[in-house]
Formats: sequence, structure tokens, C-alpha cells
Amino acid sequence: MDFQPTLESDSTCFGQVSLATQIAKPPPVLTVTQWANAHLQLSPEDSAEPGQYRSERAPYQSGVLDALSDPTIEETVLMASAQVGKTLMLKACLGFFIDQDPSPILVVQPTLEIGEAFSKDRLAPMVRDTPRLRGKIADPKSRNSGNTILHKVFPGGHLTIAGANSPASLASRPIRVALFDEVDRYPPSAGAEGDPVNLGKARTKTFWNRRLFLCSTPTLASTSRINRAWLASDMRRFMLPCPHCAGEQWLKWAQVQWVNDDPDTAQYACERCGALWTEGERALALQRGRWVAEHPDRKVAGFWLSELYSPWRRLAEIVRAFMDAKGAADTLKVFTNTSLGEVWQDDEGEKVSAESLPARREHYGPDSVPDGVVVVTMAIDVQDDRLEIEWKGWGVGEESWSLDYAVLAGDPGRDELWQRAADHLDRTFTREDGAVLGVYACGLDTGGHYTKQAYEFARKHRSRVYALKGRAGAGAPLVKPGGKVKKAGIKLWIVGTDTAKELILKSRLAITEPGPGYMHFPVSTQYVQAYFDQLTAERSVTRYKFGQPYTAWHLPSGARNEALDLNVYALAALAPTMVVGWMSIHTSACDANGQLAGSPQALAAAPDELPDECAGCPSAPGAPAPVRRADGSRPTYRARRDHAWFAGYAPADRPEIAVVVLVEHGGSGGHEAAPTDTETVTPCTGGVRVIR
Repeated sequence: MDFQPTLESDSTCFGQVSLATQIAKPPPVLTVTQWANAHLQLSPEDSAEPGQYRSERAPYQSGVLDALSDPTIEETVLMASAQVGKTLMLKACLGFFIDQDPSPILVVQPTLEIGEAFSKDRLAPMVRDTPRLRGKIADPKSRNSGNTILHKVFPGGHLTIAGANSPASLASRPIRVALFDEVDRYPPSAGAEGDPVNLGKARTKTFWNRRLFLCSTPTLASTSRINRAWLASDMRRFMLPCPHCAGEQWLKWAQVQWVNDDPDTAQYACERCGALWTEGERALALQRGRWVAEHPDRKVAGFWLSELYSPWRRLAEIVRAFMDAKGAADTLKVFTNTSLGEVWQDDEGEKVSAESLPARREHYGPDSVPDGVVVVTMAIDVQDDRLEIEWKGWGVGEESWSLDYAVLAGDPGRDELWQRAADHLDRTFTREDGAVLGVYACGLDTGGHYTKQAYEFARKHRSRVYALKGRAGAGAPLVKPGGKVKKAGIKLWIVGTDTAKELILKSRLAITEPGPGYMHFPVSTQYVQAYFDQLTAERSVTRYKFGQPYTAWHLPSGARNEALDLNVYALAALAPTMVVGWMSIHTSACDANGQLAGSPQALAAAPDELPDECAGCPSAPGAPAPVRRADGSRPTYRARRDHAWFAGYAPADRPEIAVVVLVEHGGSGGHEAAPTDTETVTPCTGGVRVIR
């Protein structure tokens, strides 16, 4: 029988066709900004304003985000300060391509460790809290998820998180979208493979529609990757109309004005009419801003931002940061980079003249240490035929006093020389107020030909001796733990030697007035011109590796630098000290104005060991530290360690209890408080608190 369509069958047929059309219909074409406004959720772990993303909160972000989804733009560059949402923009870009335009994606962080932290602390909360992403990327902890911390799979693509320091993580897979975060912190070469940015870009060559995004806070003018990329772009700036004269301008630090060193009076002065903007007028101008390119004919979209544009920073806060930083070159450099988003104009090879330093010597010595000294450190440099030792005193703001210098001739392969070094470790110094200061921490050079002996010395004296190993490289942290505990039973600390030398030679020695960071030297037969020649022997030079410039410290042929090395080790010894005790000393020794408290004698007279009972604990009210022992002698002062605490909860999936352990003066929290047997915690340690 022939089928005769009816009105009812026609309706059913057309309904099915309509449903099929809706199912097959591609998602609406959105820009990154539109997608973020519709779907992106900000997580409480990494946002001060959790909840739905709103582009009007920081209007300048829309220009950057939309460039990333513009089919006519292949490469986008963002040179920016802190506090403008760089990471947020990177995350929004990731979310867009995962959800709207699935592709093979690469995110390159400065190191693999930072990449893992980004995955856990930034990416994972975004995926968890954004419904459009939650169903596309499985939890790495789930079975058969196919995902790891550094590799995510989603329908139509995958995400790889790599470290610029790891050639292996930058190899293999073809990539369409490559996002390079904090490129100025990348090493000049990924191992022996070459520039990490070029390696990452090479993986995108097979895609005609590739997307590249470089973002970073700038660093030194001579080596900044992001600055070179910005200068090669169309150089867009966010122009704001003056609320008074409507004249457009980009925000400049020179136009910020305040009265009588009072940051709270800070206002922005229009460069056209001179009118002062209130915070409300700055916010209004921000809403009316637009991006304008200086070189619109260039193909690379480049954006620049400073904290002056940030809706999360008041001008008063920025001015206050400047006033805190302007006293020293190293802190001013940080302010220029992180607050103004500008490169620091470094003077290659320029440093303090060795000939000028003897003139700053002062009349003090081991038996008359200035009252400003709170902590004494010792540094040991190991040579093939001797040990060289220097003692330094430290005060508020890392103001330092060189106290004495010794050369121990002998064979570092024999125990006799190391025993002499141990005797020097127990040396004491008398302060002008009568307080006796002992060596609190010692930085020991473990490089060279006597590493085994150095490890053994550090093991025997591990309460005060830090085993140090230098590592060159711009941007390295001053001190960080170095891998696993060695067989000798000690922890190895990695010293960023380039970082320390730049701090000493370009900043600390350049300070001309006593105060934070200033370096004092005594009138002594040990501190003569030869010492200062060694201290300033190295110079900063620009070198190239695989075509990429980087700064390095160079020792001219025939010159000696033992004094500089000792100052590096002393500075490194202070850094671990800050972890376990320096901060408590710093705060207790200073008043509200950052000056030494009126009674340093009481601080210096702290007992060598805490008594068994709680009566002597600093927390006990009405128990000031004695100035002298019962026999009338002065105790040797060694700074007390920080309080150690540890907190945990259980079960992991549905917590029912929380446990907090506090160990007074225990040192490092997880190492000391976590292993504490909760059944034997004494009242003096603060006990265990269980919360239900």
C-alpha cells in the first residue's frame, strides 16, 4: 500500500529533522572573551573574586583574549606587570581551546616543577569549577582517566605541560596551540637542544592555523625575551580618556603624584590638562579605554600593561611599594619589573670600584662588635691547599658587618685541617653592649676536589653547617634545597651564584649609607686592598647560547675571587637561617619602625638551651630572658628557631577530624611537627588540638 503522508506524519517527520539539525549544529562561534563571560568560573583557591568571570572587571583583558581567537593573528605577545591577570588570561585561553576549538595544546612553564604546580593549583580548580570543562577532562586520580599531572586528554585534542628546562618535555608531539608563560625566566637553552621558545614553536609548523602566545613579566633590558618580542610586535597600549579633558593617553609612572611622602595622597595627573584623577575617575577611564597599536602594519599583536591599569591595586599601594623599594637597586629592579611592567636598564660590566671600598672601613673588631649585629654567620671556602674562612654579623634588613677573616693552610683531605675549622666554628664575638655572640649558621663550599670531606664536616655539625653547592644561571633562586638527602646524612643546598653575585656587586656594595643592605668592613690587617680586589674581581658580561643572550659573571684570567665566594656563602647561610630562625629574631629585635629594640641585651642573653619545664619558654608571661646566668657569666647567644607546626585532616575524601601539632622552636614545620607522636606531645609543645 502506498504511504500517504498526513498532517500528523508530516509534523513528526519535520520534528525529527529539526531535532537532528539541532544535534548536528556546530556550537556558536565565540571569541575567548565571550566564552569566558559565559562559562569560565574563577576558583576560590587562586582568585580573590571567585565566581563567574566578568570581562568588565578588567576591560583591557578583552583585547588580549580576543586576539588569541582572531583567525588573522598567529602570534600574540603580552608584556605585563603583576596584578593584571596574566595567569587568568592564560587559563581563559586554555579553557576556550579545550571547549570551543579542540586542538593539541602545549603550555611551557619555566621549569617542570612550576608546570606541575600550575597544573595542580591553577588548571585543576578551573576544570573542577567550570561545567563546560569538567566533563571533558577526567580527574587524574580516577581509574583509566588517561590523564596525568602534565598531560591531559579531551575530545578532539590534548594538553601537554612542559618545562623550559626539560628538552624531553618539549619534544615529539605536533602542537597547534603553544602558550609560553613567564618566558623571561626560561634558561637560554633547554639542555643542549637550543632556545625553549624556538623548540616549542617548531612543533607548530605543521598547522596552517597555529596559535602562539608569549607572556611574561620583563627582566633585564639586555636579555629580556618578552621585551624583544614586544618591540617586534605592533606595540599596542591601552589608551584611557581623561575624565576632565577627554584627551587619550596611556598610563605612565611619571604622572603619578603624591604629597609629602604620603602614599595615601597619590593621584594620577593627566598629561594633557594636568587634572588629578581620583580612584573613581581612574576606574571610569579604565572602562572607556581602547587598545591602540603603534605599528598597525605588523603581524604580531603585542600588548603592554602595568599595575597602574589594575583594578585590584590602588595608587597608594603602588606608591608605597615604590617607597619601600627605592633604597636599593635590587628592590627597585623588582618594582620596575613587577609593578611597572618595564625592563630594568642594566649597565653591563659596571660595578663598584675596588679602590673606593677601603675608605668605608670602620673602627670595630671581634671584641667590639657593633650593637646592630643580631646574628653571626660563618663561611668556608675550600681550596686545594687551604680553607679560607670569614665571619659576618647581620642586622635588620640584612645590613652586614665583616668581622674577621682567616686562612687555614693544610691538606683538606686530612682530618686535622677540618678539626681546626671546627674549633673556629665555636668562636664567639663580644658586642659593644657586652653580649656574647656565637656562630649561628655556617655556609660550607662542597664543590671542588674535597666534596666527601666537606659532606662529613657538614654531617658532624649539621645543626649549624649548611652544605652548599653553587649553580650558575640568571634568575635562579638564591638558595633552594638540592634534591635528595646525601648518603652522608645531610641536605644539600643549591646556591644561585649569579643571583648572589648580582645582589652583592650591583646592589649591596652600591649602597653608600648605613642601613638595610649596607656592607660594613673593619679597619684590620685582613681587610686590605687585596681583599677588596678579590671581592670585586668578577664582572657581568652578556654572552650568547644558541643565539639567545644571557648575563654571566666572568673572572678575568689570573684574578682571585675567594673573598667574593665567601660573601656568597655567607649570604646563602643567612637564607636557610631565615627559614628556621632569622625571621623570629628580625621581628623580635625590631620595633614598629623597623629599628632595633631598646633592649638588645635581653635578646642576646637568651639561654643556650630551653629548660625542661615551661617556665623558661618565651611564651610564658612574665618570664623575661636573664641578662646573666646564675654564676654571673654571660651566655652565648644563638638565635632560637621558629615554631614548627603541622596541620592535617582525615579521611581525605570526607574529612571528619583535623589535627594541629605545634612544636615551639621546632624549626621547619613538616620535618619536625609532622612526625611528632601525638600521644607523647608535652604541654610545652602546645599539644594536639582535635576539631570535630
